Amino acid sequence: MTGRPERRIIDDMAAQPATVARLTIRELSALGDLEEVYALFDRIWQPDRSNPPVTVEHLRALTHAGNYVAGAYDGDELIGACVGFFAAPPGRSLHSHVAGVSSAARGRHVGFALKAHQREWALAHGLSEITWTFDPLVRRNAYFNLAKLQARPSDYLVDFYGDMDDAINGGQGSDRLLTRWRLDAPEVAAATAAGGGTGAVAPPDAVAALTESPSGRPLVAPRSAWARAPRLLVATPPDIESLRAADPETARQWRAAMRDVLGELIGGGARVAGFTRPGMYVVERAGA
Repeated sequence: MTGRPERRIIDDMAAQPATVARLTIRELSALGDLEEVYALFDRIWQPDRSNPPVTVEHLRALTHAGNYVAGAYDGDELIGACVGFFAAPPGRSLHSHVAGVSSAARGRHVGFALKAHQREWALAHGLSEITWTFDPLVRRNAYFNLAKLQARPSDYLVDFYGDMDDAINGGQGSDRLLTRWRLDAPEVAAATAAGGGTGAVAPPDAVAALTESPSGRPLVAPRSAWARAPRLLVATPPDIESLRAADPETARQWRAAMRDVLGELIGGGARVAGFTRPGMYVVERAGA
């Protein structure tokens, strides 16, 4: 796909995921709608009241300035929402700040439908890229972003938001992967049209730099085994959010191991080429 797609084509591409998920997705700007978004995010993250993901005032200012706020509705019930704002460089990029789906709506492809709508909105505004951050330890998010959406991380950001003492992050640091979604890339267009891409296949010559031990703890391979390997695998824990509640010490060990391995690789110029269904980042060094 090159240039700016025709509006009709964009609308068709965005409408398909919403239809599959039996949803209505629309932009939001009315104060009452924004209050519903705030309430939904409050239920999802259960944050410290002094530090919510967004405030109603913040949402009001963003929409008034022409930025992106959209909600996914099952009938009259708001079950998902996504918030983004224009980013640098001007006229090219949208930063997707926060998105969330009600726990009761998990498995209905609400997140994919929201991202398809956001992609349609960005293309219609002449943008070519959407960026966002996510926790590299959350396996389902990594698979969604890198396999289903075919986005790619560009930076490993250490403790990006500082200490986040909410029900999801558990006060265990806030390392994030900055992810770029090239909206006109062939693989992105194909994944959107197909209702989602598929996971990467682990290269047969890839070296496992980080794996999960039988006890569920992170196991970093000796550095000599992967220091110069052209292709590597970096594992994630099956469910870091549950682990933070049940075994916070092991969860902290995963944070440190991911930072030491994936953070070092990306910082050294390696790129994440994909994410496998079993839960591993596929990483390639420059020139591999």
